[in-house]
Amino acid sequence: MEDIITITVIDREGATHTIEMPTDMNLNLMEVCKGEGFPIKGTCGGMALCSTCHMYIESDHELSEMTDDEEDMLDQAFFVEDNSRLGCQIYPGQSHDGLIVRLAPEDESA
Repeated sequence: MEDIITITVIDREGATHTIEMPTDMNLNLMEVCKGEGFPIKGTCGGMALCSTCHMYIESDHELSEMTDDEEDMLDQAFFVEDNSRLGCQIYPGQSHDGLIVRLAPEDESA
């Protein structure tokens, strides 16, 4: 099906999960991961006002530029890496088929 892409999510225990997501529903990665049962809080509802959907982009897919709000929020997050992004700010399309993401630890105690 043309409107479905495959994404690999590496959970916080290191297990790999392959999921299919539609690209025609304007869903972001946080929403898709929550819908698949991953332990992502998404406390702010996708407004880039928290970092509970922090993840690492593990593949070389080109994503949209990071907004100032996303960058500011990641500046306050734990375990930020060069490939850190907020899942709520990534809306995958057809060019993101095969995207690989890894969920970041939740907090310092993780």
